[in-house]
Amino acid sequence: MDMNAYLSMFIDESNDHLQALNENLLKLESDPNDISIVQVIFRSAHTLKGMSATMGFEDLASLTHEMENVLDLVRNSKLSMDSFIFDTMFKGLDALEAMVQDVVGGGTGKADVSAINAALQSIVKGDYKNKPSEAAVSAGSSNAAPGGGSGNAMLDIFQFSVLKQSIEAGNQVYYIKVTLRESCVLKAARAYMVFDVLENNGEVIKSEPSVQELEQEKFDRSFVVFMISGTQSDALKTQIEGVSEIELAEVVLLDEESLQLYAPSAETRQPAAQEASAPAAAANREAAKRETGEAKAQASAGAVAVNRTIRVDIDRLDSLMNLFSELLIDRVRLEQLSSEIKRNDLSETVEHMARVSTDLQDLVLKLRMVPVESVFNRFPRMVRDIAKQLDKKIDLIVTGADTELDRTVIEEIGDPLVHLLRNSLDHGVEMPADRLAAGKSETGTVHLRAYHSGNHVFIEVEDDGNGIDGAKVSRIAVKNGVLTEEEAKRLTEEQMQMLIFAPGFSTADKISDISGRGVGLDVVKSKITSLGGHVTIRSKQGQGTVFSIQLPLTLSIISAMLIKMGDEKYAIPLSSIVETGIVQRNQIATIHGNQMIEFRGSVIPVVSLGRVLSVPGYREEDEAENEIVVIRKGDKLAALIVDSFIGQSEIVLKSLGKYLPSIKSISGATILGDGQVALIIDPNAFIK
Repeated sequence: MDMNAYLSMFIDESNDHLQALNENLLKLESDPNDISIVQVIFRSAHTLKGMSATMGFEDLASLTHEMENVLDLVRNSKLSMDSFIFDTMFKGLDALEAMVQDVVGGGTGKADVSAINAALQSIVKGDYKNKPSEAAVSAGSSNAAPGGGSGNAMLDIFQFSVLKQSIEAGNQVYYIKVTLRESCVLKAARAYMVFDVLENNGEVIKSEPSVQELEQEKFDRSFVVFMISGTQSDALKTQIEGVSEIELAEVVLLDEESLQLYAPSAETRQPAAQEASAPAAAANREAAKRETGEAKAQASAGAVAVNRTIRVDIDRLDSLMNLFSELLIDRVRLEQLSSEIKRNDLSETVEHMARVSTDLQDLVLKLRMVPVESVFNRFPRMVRDIAKQLDKKIDLIVTGADTELDRTVIEEIGDPLVHLLRNSLDHGVEMPADRLAAGKSETGTVHLRAYHSGNHVFIEVEDDGNGIDGAKVSRIAVKNGVLTEEEAKRLTEEQMQMLIFAPGFSTADKISDISGRGVGLDVVKSKITSLGGHVTIRSKQGQGTVFSIQLPLTLSIISAMLIKMGDEKYAIPLSSIVETGIVQRNQIATIHGNQMIEFRGSVIPVVSLGRVLSVPGYREEDEAENEIVVIRKGDKLAALIVDSFIGQSEIVLKSLGKYLPSIKSISGATILGDGQVALIIDPNAFIK
C-alpha cells in the first residue's frame, strides 16, 4: 500500500489530535481529579499512536505509547497527576509536535526522545519519587565524577530521574566539566560553541550555571554539564577541546552508583515525598469518580452531532478565488455595457447575474474565512509555560475565538499576537508579591478577545498589570534620540505611550528572552500596517493596558473609491478614507515648506498625489479649487489632492508581481470594467 497517498491526511489529523491533547491537558491541570478529561486525552493519544504505527513513524508511536501507559494508570485511579507528570507530558507533546513538523518538512519523524521516554517509564514504575539510597551515596564509587558530593551541579527530581532511567536503559550518561583559558575574553561565545558541539552529540539535561547565566557571562572559568550521548567519552573530549580557548574538558561516564552523588537534596525531595503519601481516601474518591467520569464521557460522546465537513487543499480555494476575481471583472464590464446599450432584456439579465455573482462572492469569501481560534489555540499553553518560567500566576481568558478572518490575515497575525502577549506577561503583569502589595489578587489576568465591527475585526490583548508609564517612555525616547525634549513636552499621555512602537524602543529595565531582547514593538506595528490595519494603546498606570488591533476582514476583494488623475485611474481603499471634499486653493497654507489645511478644528498635511506619482496632464495649481480625500492612519490624518472622483466600486486586489520593484505608495493593482488597469493607493505611505 502506498502510504504517501495518506500522508497529508495523517499530518492534518495528527495536528488536530496534538491540539486537542494540549487543550485537554491544560484543562486537566486546572482540575486534576476530572477523570472524564483523562478519558478524552487517552483516546486522542491512543488514536495518534495507531496512526503513527500504521504510517511507519516508530518514534512517534513509541513516545505516544509511553504517554498512553501513564494516562492508563491515571484513568484507572492507580496514579494521581502532579506537577512532575504534567511537565513530563507537556515535554512529550512538544517532542511529538516537533516530529510531526519534521514529517511535514519531508523528514522521517525520527528524534532522540530517550530522555522523555525514560521519565515516562519512571512514572509508570513509580520510582520517580523514591529517595535515592543513602548507603549508595555515602559509599561513593570508583567512577565518581570530580566535584561529587560538594553541592555543585546538583540535579532536581526530574533531571535525576531522566538520567537514572537512561542508564537503566543502557544509554551513556556523562558528567562534563569544561574549563576556559584565563585569557579568554568572549566567555559566553565559547560556552555557546561548546553547547553546539554537545547538542550535536546528544541531549543536554542539566547545565550549572544555567544557560541564561552562561549567556550573560555570570561564571568564572568553568561550567558543568550532564548529558545523554551515544558518542564515546574520548571523542567528546576531543571535540570540546577543539573549540578555541578551551583549556580542559573533563568527561566522566556515570553509572547508577556515581549518579547518586548528584541526587536531589532532602529539602528538594520533601514535596515529592509528601505527594507520595497521599491519603487512601483520595484513592477511594478517585475510584468512585472514575465510574461517573466514564459515564459522562460516553454520554457526551454519544450526544455529539456528526460534523459534515471535508478537507479541501488550500491551493484549490486560491484557484477558486482567482477565477471568481476574473468573473467579477467581467461582471463590472457587462454592467457598464448594459448601461450604454440600454436594452431592457439585457439589463434584466445583467442585474440577475449581478445578484447571483454577489451571492457567489459572499460564499467564496466565506470559504476563505477561518476562525481566529486556529491562532488563539496555541496561546493557553504558551501562557502556562511562560508564567511558570517567570514564577508568576496568570490566568488567560479567551473570548471571541469563533470570530472569522481571511486566511491570508490569519497566517500573518500569529507572530504579532505572540509578541504582544509575551510583553503583557513579562512587563505588564507584576510578580505575585508586588500585586498583593498593590492591593490586587496575586493572580494576574490577561484577556485575549476578538470581535467584528463593520468590515473590520478587532483583536485585543488586555492585562491588569502595571500599565505604561508615559513619562518614563518619554524620557527614554528623548534619551534614545527618538524625539527632542521640546517635542516630548507637547505630547499627550496617549502619544507618549505610542512611542513604545518606535523602532528599537524598549522600556525594559533588564533584557529578557521572554518578550524579546530590546527589539520593541515596532515589528508588531509594521506587520499590522502591512495588513491594512492599525494598532492602538489604552493604558492606565497601576491598572493595566489594552493593545487593540484593527484588521480588514479580507485582503482579496475590497471596497474602494475610484479617482481620476489626468488620464490615469487610481483606487483608494474605503477603509482608510475619513471623508471627501473640496477646498479652495487659497485655503491651502504653506508652513515650513509643507502644505497644510484646517480640517474640523485641527491642521492636517496636504499631499499632492499628482506630484508624488508624477501624473502627466494634470496641474492642480491651474485650478481654483481642488478635490481632496481625507485619509487616516491610526490617529493621524492627511488630505490627498485628486483630479476628480469616479465613484465607489468593489475591486479585486492583484499583486504587482515579482517583475516590478516595490513601489512606495502603491499596494497593488486592479482591472476595471472597461479593461483599464488602476493602481491601488497605499494610504499608509502618505502619513508618517
